[in-house]
Amino acid sequence: MKKLLFTLVLSFSMLATAKLYAQEVEIIKIRAQRAASNEALRNFDEDLNSTFLTDDILITTGAGILLSGKAELMAYVKNTSGRRMFWVRTPDEILVNSLSQLAWEKGTWEGFYEDSTDSIVGGNYAAQWTKASGVWLMKSQLFVTLPN
Repeated sequence: MKKLLFTLVLSFSMLATAKLYAQEVEIIKIRAQRAASNEALRNFDEDLNSTFLTDDILITTGAGILLSGKAELMAYVKNTSGRRMFWVRTPDEILVNSLSQLAWEKGTWEGFYEDSTDSIVGGNYAAQWTKASGVWLMKSQLFVTLPN
């Protein structure tokens, strides 16, 4: 009986460890996608940045503007006037639901003029990721501008 109990406990422990490892692997993949998206934004490469988004992405900007889909986002960016800016999103937390293939990310964001290293605006953000396509893509993002 003791041997059976030990085997069950060991099996459960190994399964729990495997699940935690799988979660960490998915979190690393999402962090890599976020870093690549940040780099695309830093280089003003909207086409590359759009590859990290689902076609039907929903974005609420820091100013409260709701954008629905890649096409609307691209038009919004194209029609923005003034000095060019780029954005950096820094995750504080990423949680993965391996059953639904969805993930939650939250963190802080900052906006910079292209020729500056000092942020001029920023706040908090949340993002939903999906792996429905086999690759982690952003499904929605909510940005809230907060005082520096």
